[in-house]
Amino acid sequence: MPPQVLDQFDSVLVWFRRDLRLDDHTALSTALKHAKRVHAAFVFDTAILDKLPRQDRRVAFIHASLHELDAAWRERAGHTEAGFLVRHGEAIHEMVQLAQHLGVQAVFTHHDDEPEALARDAQVRGSLANHGIAFHSFKDHVVFERSEVLTLSGTPYGVFTPYKNAWLKKVTPADLAARPTLVKPGQLASIPKALRQPIPSLQAMGFEAMDLAALHIHPGMSGAQMLLKDFDKRMSDYEATRNFPAVKGPSYLSAHLRFGTVSIRQLARLAHARALKNDGGAQTWLSELIWRDFYHQIMHHHPHVVHSAFKREYDDIHWDKDKHAKALFKAWCDGQTGYPLVDAAMAQINQSGYMHNRLRMVVASFLVKDLGIDWRWGEAYFAQHLIDFDLAANNGGWQWASSSGCDAQPYFRIFNPINQSEKFDPQGKFIRRYVPQLSGLSDKAIHAPWLAKPMELQAAGVVLGQNYPMPVVDHAQARAKTLLRYSVVKKS
Repeated sequence: MPPQVLDQFDSVLVWFRRDLRLDDHTALSTALKHAKRVHAAFVFDTAILDKLPRQDRRVAFIHASLHELDAAWRERAGHTEAGFLVRHGEAIHEMVQLAQHLGVQAVFTHHDDEPEALARDAQVRGSLANHGIAFHSFKDHVVFERSEVLTLSGTPYGVFTPYKNAWLKKVTPADLAARPTLVKPGQLASIPKALRQPIPSLQAMGFEAMDLAALHIHPGMSGAQMLLKDFDKRMSDYEATRNFPAVKGPSYLSAHLRFGTVSIRQLARLAHARALKNDGGAQTWLSELIWRDFYHQIMHHHPHVVHSAFKREYDDIHWDKDKHAKALFKAWCDGQTGYPLVDAAMAQINQSGYMHNRLRMVVASFLVKDLGIDWRWGEAYFAQHLIDFDLAANNGGWQWASSSGCDAQPYFRIFNPINQSEKFDPQGKFIRRYVPQLSGLSDKAIHAPWLAKPMELQAAGVVLGQNYPMPVVDHAQARAKTLLRYSVVKKS
């Protein structure tokens, strides 16, 4: 993609969205190069917020991150009259009004390829043009986007491994280099008195205040760098530890990537440098970062995946939707399936807004292939509860688990929840943390309590059907039913 040719501007407004940091920030870097004065704004978009529950970890994460960002902006400006312009309203209207009132010649922001975001940006671009204000957006959320990594025939990849190989062949130090954000004296502009407003409180926007620290959530740029510093020491062990939920294996940076409190380039640069030295953990983690690019380019080239199966023939599958299916779905949501690892994983997401990646695959497979429920129901539940929810990655993950997506697992590969539990939580440590009523069971019995001897259940204080449920389905029977259900796509 050829670089944009930009004019020099007297003043520019940088619209922050999923990029809540000051360092290695493409739009800000470009604004500082091309404008004498730079303003910054963020909008709590009611078009998005009105759809959310009133207690939402993501809104609290953004809110806390903005307070840190505003303080850092003022510090860099060197005067108290600078700061972030934070508004609560429809972004389509708020951004155009701010740009007009500030008298800027251009608005700079970053690409967002989610369908609703594209429609929003098109409206903003048109409204700004009507007022003679330019609108420029730049790549920042991924290393490679859209059509930057294509097959030799010029088509998008639908399988991850060749995409990854092409990604690794294409990447250069320039792709991973930090975008400088050095500020000249006086360049961060003062906010006109008429536009000065404090950051609206969560309560003023209709949301409940949350104690993120109690949830072990560390927002903002400082939280991201703290987690990265910790993971840097553990990265070499990532391949060996990443699948065990009771072990400190992941980076825990997914929410920071989602909201851009850390740059993807910083993470990929660190991982890539170590991967080149044959660090196995770094190679695996870099692969995970490339998966993220992969899913974003899938959404760009195949926007139908947002509502339908990537492999369209998988839309012919008949999912259970009756009253019994809804009861099973509720049991899944509430962590009451009778399968301890599944229930522990659902307790984790319900309590913390986070779920270990291995467990995301386990619970997704269980919902779709044990309970026979449409993957879109689970996708929507994750979208509402995950603090790191990203449309492209969440959709890609659920379609992978349901075998309907690009490079998905075969439809006949059905995770056995007991085997998964025994393999990845062998001592039951994770289960004991999130399903404490089972903590008295032995390491063997805790994975399938209904198979335990009555004396052991009694000694552990476990009463099946009372303080812990019986399994809602028999896995072997469910597997046979799933194979029949998927018979409509056997030839795919």
